[in-house]
Amino acid sequence: MYLTKEAKEEIFAKYGKSNTDTGSSESQIALFSFRIANLTEHLKSNKKDYSTSRALKTLVGKRRRVLDYLKEKDIERYRAIIKELGIRK
Repeated sequence: MYLTKEAKEEIFAKYGKSNTDTGSSESQIALFSFRIANLTEHLKSNKKDYSTSRALKTLVGKRRRVLDYLKEKDIERYRAIIKELGIRK
C-alpha cells in the first residue's frame, strides 16, 4: 500500500497538532495533497484510467471545500498551509 499508517502519522504530526490529529483542516489538506500528488503521478503513465481520474477529481473537490472552510474561519491558517504546501503560486 502506498500510504502506510506510519506515513499518515508523519503527515499528521507535521501539519496537525499531533500524530493522531486527523480532524484539523491543515492535516486533512496535507493528506489530500499527498494523495492528489500520488494519483497525478499514476495518471501520467496511465492516461486512460478513468476511475482514477474520477477519484482525483473528487479529491481535488474535497480539498477545495476544506480550503474554502479554512479561508472563511481563519485566513492566517489558510495562508500558512497554502504557503507550506505550495498549492498556489
